[in-house]
Amino acid sequence: MLSKKFFKTKPETEVVFEFSRDDVNSAKLAGDFNDWTPEVMKFDKKSGSYKLKMRLPTDAEFQFKYLLNDAEWENDYAADAYIPNDQGTENSVISTKAA
Repeated sequence: MLSKKFFKTKPETEVVFEFSRDDVNSAKLAGDFNDWTPEVMKFDKKSGSYKLKMRLPTDAEFQFKYLLNDAEWENDYAADAYIPNDQGTENSVISTKAA
C-alpha cells in the first residue's frame, strides 16, 4: 500500500511504503531512488504491516520492489503502475506527480 502527501512549499512528496503478508518476517524497500540498496522497513504492530516513510522529488516516477525475508522480491499490490525489468519480471512504479 502506498500513501502520498504533497507539500505546497517544497518540491518533494512524502511517501509511506507499506507491505503486509502473513508469511513475512522481514521486509526491505529497494528502488531507483536508493540505488536498489534494500532499506529495512519497520514493523508496525498496530497495523500489522511493515512501513518506511521517505521523501521523493515531486513530478517524477520511481521503480521499486520489496525484499521479503531476505529472499523474495515482491511488487506493491497498490502501485501506480508496473514496468518490465531486466530480470524478466516487473517492478512497481510510484508517481509523485500531483493529480
